[in-house]
Amino acid sequence: MRTTKLTRNTNETQIDISINLDGTGIYDVKTPIGFLTHMLESFAKHGLFDLELNSMGDLEVDQHHLVEDVGIALGEAFDQVLGDKKGINRNGFCIYPMDDSLVTVALDLGGRPYFSFLGEFRRRYCGELDLDLLEDFFRGFSSALKINLFIEINQGTNDHHKVEAIFKALAKSLMQACSINSRIKNIIPSTKGVI
Repeated sequence: MRTTKLTRNTNETQIDISINLDGTGIYDVKTPIGFLTHMLESFAKHGLFDLELNSMGDLEVDQHHLVEDVGIALGEAFDQVLGDKKGINRNGFCIYPMDDSLVTVALDLGGRPYFSFLGEFRRRYCGELDLDLLEDFFRGFSSALKINLFIEINQGTNDHHKVEAIFKALAKSLMQACSINSRIKNIIPSTKGVI
């Protein structure tokens, strides 16, 4: 099984993560922001990643440090457990419908970070989560994992549905990209021979 544990401690945040890429979607997520917790639980469930995450941060300042650092730590955990990326599919994509919302996510675990986000939200907060920080979360995640990550909200009116569709589409795309391809086994999926 592909598993790792990671701790990220700064003057602003404390984050502990344990992840199993070959799990069944079991999760134990604790953040002080209820909607962020819910999104990470959905991410684990729909990607079939076993995820334990415990985080605290300086919310007396605002949510930015915690939300961004959780994205960075999650990306670092995936990067650590994937190692040299031998045998994986490398790419993944998902078009995810959720009620009124439709979201597209495409990614490449190619070792070069790039992030693109297209879409808007109608309000500033969803539950307690400041939606202005979602791009920071995903940018931190893509930079730490060193991936190309494209997210587009194709349509939708309900912000809860749009955000949840993003996390579920990311989970499905990552599950596809991280999956071992039996046809290439221990080969690195790049003509360069390294990712």
